Amino acid sequence: MNEPDYSKELFLIPPKYKGKILNRLFLLYGSDTGKKIYGEIERLVKVHHAYIKKGFDFIPENREKFTSRDTVLITYGDMIVGGNKKPLKHIADFCKKYLKNVFNSVHILPFYPYSSDRGFSVKNFTEVDHRIGTWEDIHNLSKEFSLMFDGVFNHISSKSAWFQSFLNGDPEFRDFFITISTSKMISEEHLKLIVRPRTTPLFTEFLTIDGPKLVWTTFSSDQIDLNFRNPKVLTKMIQILLFYVRMGASLIRLDAVTYLWEELGTECAHLKETHAIIKLFRDILDITAPYVKLVTETNVPHEKNIQYFGNGYDEAQMVYNFALPPLVLHAFLREDTTVLSKWASTIDSLNDYATFFNFLDSHDGIGVLPVSGILDEREINYMVLKTIENGGYISYRTDQNGEEVPYELNITWYSALNGDSTVEDKGIKKFIASRAIALSLVGVPGIYIHGLLGTKNDGEAVLKEKQTRSINRKVFKYKEIKEILDDKDAIQSKILNLLTRLIAIRSSEKAFSPNFKQKIFEIDNRLFCVFRYLNDEDECILSITNVSDDIIKIDLSKFRKYFCSDKNIDIVSGREILLNQNFLIEGYQVIWIKGSLKGNIQDFEKI
Repeated sequence: MNEPDYSKELFLIPPKYKGKILNRLFLLYGSDTGKKIYGEIERLVKVHHAYIKKGFDFIPENREKFTSRDTVLITYGDMIVGGNKKPLKHIADFCKKYLKNVFNSVHILPFYPYSSDRGFSVKNFTEVDHRIGTWEDIHNLSKEFSLMFDGVFNHISSKSAWFQSFLNGDPEFRDFFITISTSKMISEEHLKLIVRPRTTPLFTEFLTIDGPKLVWTTFSSDQIDLNFRNPKVLTKMIQILLFYVRMGASLIRLDAVTYLWEELGTECAHLKETHAIIKLFRDILDITAPYVKLVTETNVPHEKNIQYFGNGYDEAQMVYNFALPPLVLHAFLREDTTVLSKWASTIDSLNDYATFFNFLDSHDGIGVLPVSGILDEREINYMVLKTIENGGYISYRTDQNGEEVPYELNITWYSALNGDSTVEDKGIKKFIASRAIALSLVGVPGIYIHGLLGTKNDGEAVLKEKQTRSINRKVFKYKEIKEILDDKDAIQSKILNLLTRLIAIRSSEKAFSPNFKQKIFEIDNRLFCVFRYLNDEDECILSITNVSDDIIKIDLSKFRKYFCSDKNIDIVSGREILLNQNFLIEGYQVIWIKGSLKGNIQDFEKI
């Protein structure tokens, strides 16, 4: 595509952003090179502005703050196949029929041409995989839902034109990748320092026109790390970032961004240069498209994860809440919320514009690295054993001592909670209760399509594809999913109806907005209790979830000081709740007590 003529309509970067961008570039490349790169970034911004002026954009609804209406469906573009339509059209039909006015956003996992890792080994960042649809399909969906695109900027496929050009000696791509001529160039001490997300080798040998070279491959031999030390790589990615904006992205998920910058002698993770690049992306979006939000995907210990908020205004607007899934699972497996409650009491939105992305399951699995330091080794091993018992698998990584340790639980969320032996009605209640915790906490909920349907383990796919993550990536035939969801007695149909009802209730309640605060109460170790409020607002909600099958008597009078009236409504059941008496909460029951906030919560003593 030819760039438009922007010579007559110049778009100038505001002075306050010029200083920010230059400082980030100076940190990355020094002052001389930084000034040159600033000129190229300024040109890219002008080009983008010219595209917008020409009406090329697909701008979604402008939204400054996240609200309770924000809920994201996560799905592959080809989760539903068959019939006479491409998969992206089936996804659009599914969303319009079952999710309209319930979900307002859809995250289509990488829909670009790829060679491996179910889309995350991208061959071309600017094309739609022709097997699943076209850019027109993406544009049409963006008219109905806000869309999240993946920015898989850490690496690229070994089958990509970029890497093939490198192998063939094209000088344009000579420094696009990190290479060494022999493994002896890196000391054992430096290798031990490097944080590894997989057990695969850090370097992979490829035959280039200049002979064999070892190339840095953090994730697999087919996923070649990009070299951001080369400023041309940075400007290429900025160009792609702005292209995604024009193609309809409201949210851009920065995949595996932890490992963006490599520096021997360090862990090669969470480096200041990595944060500088994310902040630079944020600066550019603030200038060109402030309605587009950055989401960082950093499957790391919680204290490292939250660093990607920056100061709350200069880095990611949303951070994947990776500690949440294993902690919720642990609470239900142990029927004990002690650890979950203690951790939840430490988290909150940073401000109106920075919050957590709350999910429970994903296309990969349930990571356990994020809870290191929160759960001890014994409790992590307990979850590992329960996962295997419930038909799942375990993925391992190599730690800095060279030992293999659990990294991820590969299992569907329904099977992780229930296995195959739980009575169906009880299993559904347990499943919905677990979802209610993620819906009640501060943040924006993201629900994977198999977590929306309560899908059980797909063991056949694991055997067929020899990939443990395939257990939670079942592809439905169009006729199959239609028959299941039309059958009101089918477990997937029941779960979809119950869960979308709960989400619809949540979406209509202002107190569940991310800018409302949360206070965690520990009233019984089998109950998870969170109070959502804002001192300047009247509305408040007390959410109580039973993670056990026990009937528990609770004294609600403890909460009278927070509500204007003793008579309030459980918006889940529609029942009136009296705060001046005891209340029996059934096994796996969820109650959301809505009322009016009485005074300033900071003036009250702790329970």
